[in-house]
Amino acid sequence: MEVPYKRVMSLYALFLVYFGMVGMLLSAELQKFNQAAKDDGSLSFLVIGDWGRRGSFNQSEVAFQMGKVGEKLDIDFVVSTGDNFYDNGLTSEQDPTFEESFSKIYTANSLQKQWYSVLGNHDYRGDAEAQLSPFLRKVDSRWLCLRSFVVNAGLAEIFFVDTTPLVDMYFSDPEGHSYDWRGISPRKAYISSLLKDVELALSESSATWKIVVGHHAIRSVGHHGDTKELMEQLLPILKANNVDFYMNGHDHCLEHVSDTSSPIQFLTSGAGSKAWRGDIKGLNGHGVNFFYDGQGFMSVQLTPLEAEIAFYDVLGKVLHRWNKSKLLHSSI
Repeated sequence: MEVPYKRVMSLYALFLVYFGMVGMLLSAELQKFNQAAKDDGSLSFLVIGDWGRRGSFNQSEVAFQMGKVGEKLDIDFVVSTGDNFYDNGLTSEQDPTFEESFSKIYTANSLQKQWYSVLGNHDYRGDAEAQLSPFLRKVDSRWLCLRSFVVNAGLAEIFFVDTTPLVDMYFSDPEGHSYDWRGISPRKAYISSLLKDVELALSESSATWKIVVGHHAIRSVGHHGDTKELMEQLLPILKANNVDFYMNGHDHCLEHVSDTSSPIQFLTSGAGSKAWRGDIKGLNGHGVNFFYDGQGFMSVQLTPLEAEIAFYDVLGKVLHRWNKSKLLHSSI
């Protein structure tokens, strides 16, 4: 029986569309968002992680101080480094935890700016896709959470990376937690695509400041310590593309660690609520500039020539301040 020509072409077209879409899913470029800077081109923002506990464990007190510092610095936006809702993320788009741990906590006028968020491992224990849903942006327009994406803010580009799928232990969790891996499978292809997308985006960036944000630490002396999968797979990409800062949460502390073989600074801001006082790996590691295992947050101020990083405790006291100069090379 002879198959009609038009039918063959229709099947061929469907074949191309299907496999074309699969290819897009496995190698799509990171979605980009534009963020306005100040009139003089400068930027200022706050960084907070590991926070969503309905105001408990000093979350409300940290939020209050964030509001004061945010007003003083006239911040442009807020970055969340993940573990946005404890203990097991959100149950759905309608979960009241979203408003109880976010909208009703960060109420200061200065914090009514865009929040850019990544997922943490605790977020993956719930309905991870609920946090990614545009529905939550209707509930609170500040909220923007995606797996991986880029924020173009003029003199700075911030690359948000979904680090949880890179960590082996979550796929054989000895504590028996379940994770929402929808959109991740097959894992190997997802990770390969993610790393290629991040590498491409970084290589194409001409921003004065390159900042990468993920939930898990690359270097840390806190409870969880270094993340070997990120050291092996992500760190070489950051070094090759002249990244200035890697910012993360996961360890419930504040810390500043310098890389010993590149200019990258590792900045942990995971002290938005419950902290682990005294739970550290030890402070004898090379490059440790600052460590604090109480609650707090971080601020970032950027100009074309300088970056200033500051860490604050639950009372708003500056615990550590650090400046980095940027040498601009003019073309002839």
